[in-house]
Amino acid sequence: MFRRPGRSRSAPRRRAAVVLLAAVAALSGVAVPAHAGPRVDPHDPQGAWMGYSAGPGERAPAQIPAGSVAGTDVSGHQPQVDWGRAWADGARFAYVKATEGTGFRSDSFAGQVQGAAAVGMVRGAYHFALPDRSTGAAQAHFFVDNGGGWAPGTGTLPGVLDIEHNPYGDTCFGLDPVAMSHWIADFSSTYLARTGRFPMIYTTASWWNQCTGGNPDFAVNNPLWIARYAPEIGPLPAGWWYHTIWQHGDVGPMPGGQDAFNGDFNQLLAFAG
Repeated sequence: MFRRPGRSRSAPRRRAAVVLLAAVAALSGVAVPAHAGPRVDPHDPQGAWMGYSAGPGERAPAQIPAGSVAGTDVSGHQPQVDWGRAWADGARFAYVKATEGTGFRSDSFAGQVQGAAAVGMVRGAYHFALPDRSTGAAQAHFFVDNGGGWAPGTGTLPGVLDIEHNPYGDTCFGLDPVAMSHWIADFSSTYLARTGRFPMIYTTASWWNQCTGGNPDFAVNNPLWIARYAPEIGPLPAGWWYHTIWQHGDVGPMPGGQDAFNGDFNQLLAFAG
């Protein structure tokens, strides 16, 4: 179904995971040139954020697609969020950065989640992936242990793996498409084992098709959060034929990323589980 912040600054599921890992193992490498992406200040205490690589600051479309639900994503780059104002402006869900790699925990996470919950928003957490630092399993455990978990009936959206251009180095983190696909599968299957649910994958079509070699296998299990700062959503990454969330800008009425859930509010609640 449907960022970058406007900032100052289960058995069947386990079987599916095994199938996914087997499919990834069979993937043949595709030689794709690594293009230089944008960079984040390595000394920034808040690290990277969802959508930092999606493009320069872009104003979101005046109206989100009919039948969708507006939302936002935030991080420590928005330390003070007026959640009441965000609700009044139409946001009904919020994703909050929890972790990055295995060494960063957002100091703003708990307060931002509590603030979103206090005004009635459905909320969730995201993890900024650094596949060159540690295994997918290690980062999934770190994420779950620091706010990224999920449980049914709690009004919590499934955790998100934010995987996009490397903010600190080579676009694909020095991994070829096979190794990258294994890393993502390692994270995904570990998150499934810990929570009983697959994580959503946040990415751009260009990064995915370059750095996984256009691997279509994740679309079977992992909901898609697509980043594209434009009036239209455009082509999706290989394998997916629909999106769950669209991050369509980083400038607009919402406090951070400008997001739209591909469904109505009741469907959003059902997605939370």
